[in-house]
This record gives sequence, structure tokens and C-alpha cells, in this order.
Amino acid sequence: MSLNNNNVQKIPKRILSSLIASVSAGVVPRAGAPYIAIGRTDEISALLSDLEAISEGGCRMRFLIGRYGSGKSFLIQLVRGYALERNFLCVDADLSPERRLYGSSGTGVATYRELMKNMASKSSPDGAALTKIIARFIENAKSELIDSGISSDSVQFQTALDSKILNNLRRSEYMVGGFDFAKVVSEYYRAFVDGDDIKMSSCLRWLRGEFSTKTEAKKELGFNVSVIIDDENWYDFIKLWAFLSQIIGYRGLVMFIDECVNLYKIPNRISRENNYEKILSMFNDTLQGRAPGLCCVLGGTPQFLEDSRRGLFSYEALRSRLCDSRFATEGYKNLLSPVIRLRRLTDEELYALVYRITALYEQNYGISLNITEENILAFLKICLERAGANTMITPREMLRDYITVLNILMQNQSATFESVIGSVHICEVQSGMDKDIDGDGELSAKKKTITSEDIDF
Repeated sequence: MSLNNNNVQKIPKRILSSLIASVSAGVVPRAGAPYIAIGRTDEISALLSDLEAISEGGCRMRFLIGRYGSGKSFLIQLVRGYALERNFLCVDADLSPERRLYGSSGTGVATYRELMKNMASKSSPDGAALTKIIARFIENAKSELIDSGISSDSVQFQTALDSKILNNLRRSEYMVGGFDFAKVVSEYYRAFVDGDDIKMSSCLRWLRGEFSTKTEAKKELGFNVSVIIDDENWYDFIKLWAFLSQIIGYRGLVMFIDECVNLYKIPNRISRENNYEKILSMFNDTLQGRAPGLCCVLGGTPQFLEDSRRGLFSYEALRSRLCDSRFATEGYKNLLSPVIRLRRLTDEELYALVYRITALYEQNYGISLNITEENILAFLKICLERAGANTMITPREMLRDYITVLNILMQNQSATFESVIGSVHICEVQSGMDKDIDGDGELSAKKKTITSEDIDF
């Protein structure tokens, strides 16, 4: 019997083709992640509860910990999409040897620049939303004045608008860097009113952290600033953006930083600990309520967290805050702690994931491969028979293998599913299965009861 994919949601071709290409290459899709979201319900609920907390002026920090390919980056993109839909501002960046949380020669501020480049809102989900955010700030101020009864055609409207914008910006002056931040944003507004595109561009360069010296900034801006955004203070300006986001009308700012394992790979101990000191500062700020409107989500591997020589646990102040309680024994989940460890997807979730990918693949290429439920079960059995697969198998490697099989079937008309997977291991799948899937990869009768009606599209 072939799979019945008639109930699969139709996806725009642009998103679908990008989604299939990303998954087949083992890359997290930038768009379309919700279409293949299977499992992780508890983790998503925990992160969404954090969003509700920061929308009320709170602040949060989470560490997503999992093996390569376990779904950390996918979960980050998924939650990013949910946050944008709920009217949050989002910034995200992947760490690398050139982008760190702290470093000399611009490696720290390079992370800030990447975050600003990727700043996204509901109306600009692909990033580059900085100018639109400031424009919204100005338009909201205008709307409030009009609602208060001041006509936009009146003589006093511009004066009242200037006063309102400056008063809103002054609310951030008590924060570190807040005076210069407010000054630059207000100068951007004045340049906007005067139609001075050059000055607007210079103000944006300062906000993006693109000046290397205060002398250069003064020359370009035409006025003095006491600080520029650099390796030392970039996180303070993230807190300012979080504060400003709620003044503008957004519910808060969510900062996603992935590939934190690159900090674990820093060879120099002092440089590595300086980066961990920055994480400690972020952790203390968010857990003590000193960064209102900000949620930080960091993704890394178990080695990044647990290695006692080079990981976060090598830094005693972080180890004492992030290590598991002695009462957090295996078999119990605790998604209220700062660290969320990504479990392996269950066998049923892996089945549902492969089922959905099959449907989306056929939709993308406009074909029917006549894949049966027994074919999917046979493929999963081969995957789970590998040594250690019961705990180590990841969605990335499984989906890459599976899409390779689909590619072969589409391009070779004489090929059958059994012959393709048989080149790895010949597997008989009977209609009545009475074995369980366990650590040795045995197949389960309960799997046979899963049909297309059980998959929620």
C-alpha cells in the first residue's frame, strides 16, 4: 500500500525547494522549519514560556545542549520563527574563529555586527530590519500624538513629536552606553526629518558597531560620542536594544547564538576563559533581572558544556551554576533549569519525520515514488541496527541517508526501494511484526500500527 499524502499541507515552491535542499545537505533550513517539526514539544513549550516572561519585562537565558545533528540549530530556527510571529525582535549569529563573545582585534564586536545584520522582525523575517525598526519607533510616536488629539497638520505637531521621541529615548540613558545610544538614535531621527541620507547612514554605522575609533565616529557623525561599540561593551548595547524594543512596541528581544562549541575549541586558556566570563556576565544579568526584555539562547555540544578541562565546567563559577543537581537522575526531565539537553527522538517520532519528508519530497518534485509504510519501517530498522544507534542516532544523518535513497529512486526508474537499501543490508519486513525496537534495532509491532491517519500534518 502506498502512503496517502493527500492531507499534506501545500507549501510555497520557493520555501519547499529550499527546505528539501537544506535537509538533504544536512543544513538547518532558514525558512520552512515548522513544516518538518516532529517531537521537541516539551522543549518548545519551555522556550515559549520564556518568551511570555520577557514580554512582561523579565529576562531569561537558556543553553541548548546536544550532539552534532541532534537538532539544536533546527530548534533555534523553529523558536526564532515562533518568536517573530509573536511580535518579538530576533537577532542570531553563529560563532566561529572570527566571531567570539570576547576577543581582541574585533572578534567580539564581529559577533555584534552579525547580530545586527540578522536583526529580524515580523515584517522583516529574513533580517536587515534595523532601519524599519527605527522607522516604526518614529511612526508609533506620531500615532500616539495624533491619538492624543494633536493634528499632524498643526504648527506644534513637530515640536511635540521631537519632545516625545527624546523623552522616550531618555528612558535608556541610565543604562551603560545609554546616553550615546539615545543621542545617536535622536540624531538619526533629526536627519530623517531633514532628509539627510548621509548622516542617517553614519548613525546606522555607529549603531551597527562599524566604527573602529571614536575619532572616526566623530568625523563621520559630525558630533562627539563618548563611546563606540567594541569588543568590550557590545553586550551592553544588546541590552539597550532589548530595552528599546519594548519602548518601540515589540514584546522583547531574543538573541540566538549557535555553534558555541567554537569557544571550547579556543586553544589559549586565558582567551577561552575571557569568553566564559562574558557568558557568566550574561547569565548573571538575565537571572538577576538586570536585562529587561532580553532572552538569550545559546546552542552547544555536550563537550562545550561538560568538559572539565576546556568546557564551561572548567570555569568554576559556571560549573556551579549549570551542573545538574544530584537529584536530577536519569529518567526525569527538568525543562525549567537553564540547561536543556536534547534527547534522542523516539522511534515513533523518527517514523513520523521520515513519513513527512517523503510527502514533501514528492510534492517538491511532483512525483509519486510509491513508498510504502513497510519501506519506511525497513529503512528505520537498518538505521537502528547500527551499534549505539539507540542513543546516538541523529535526525541529520538519518535524513541525509533517506533523501539519498529518494534521489536514487527518482533518477533510476529501474531501481526499487528494496534494492537500494539492500546494498547496505537486506532486510525482510513482514506484515505482522511481533518484535520490539530496542538497543539492538529489533522492530516493533506497535510501529506497524502507525498509519498515515496518525501523522499530524
